[in-house]
Amino acid sequence: MTMNDLKNNAQQFAYKLMDPFIKLLIKLKVTPNMITLFGLILTFLSAAVLIYGAEVGDRDNHRFIGYAGIIILIAGAMDMVDGRLARLNNQAHPAGALFDSVIDRYSELFMFFGFCYYTITQDYLFTSIFCFIAMIGSIMVSYTRSRAEGLGADASVGLMQRPERILLVAISSIATYLVSLVTGGDFVYRVDWLSIPIFESISIFSWPIFFLAVSANMTAIRRLNYASRVLREKH
Repeated sequence: MTMNDLKNNAQQFAYKLMDPFIKLLIKLKVTPNMITLFGLILTFLSAAVLIYGAEVGDRDNHRFIGYAGIIILIAGAMDMVDGRLARLNNQAHPAGALFDSVIDRYSELFMFFGFCYYTITQDYLFTSIFCFIAMIGSIMVSYTRSRAEGLGADASVGLMQRPERILLVAISSIATYLVSLVTGGDFVYRVDWLSIPIFESISIFSWPIFFLAVSANMTAIRRLNYASRVLREKH
């Protein structure tokens, strides 16, 4: 079974779980665009929580990262709900797809802005750099696909598409808070020959974000190469 097969099976399972909720939304005459905007508001709220936490929270207290992770996880679920709602209610339309795509980009920018602000304010310099590079990669993954499709090439290849990115950020954020409760937010492991810590509590968030920063940009480059090859073959 391939990774795509696993992803499709998980998606179908999630749809079965949410279909009763979708049917309720249809009865309440909730539109997909309403759900899309609600997801954007939640993501903006997660950024606001991180900004507030950066200003009032202690460096060794990671509860605001955990709160933001929970909000982001719910906002990510809305991204599945709006598409499913559009299909089941026969409201799928190119204009709606465009609206959803644009709002998704705004959501990701708000999300990463919140983490960049929090990490740099709390003096996690390397983590803030990882967040910024991950933001660039995330936007370029989406842009290369949409631009390639506009030119007539399908470039939906590679890892770290939007659902994977949201899950990675949300789960690592929540895990950081939970681990900090056990080890303490100020836990640090150092070695004499290195000036920076080998591990500290924030590393539960930093390492996945580093992976996201690398893999998202690699996916964008892979899509660029793949689409370029397809376009050269077609023309």
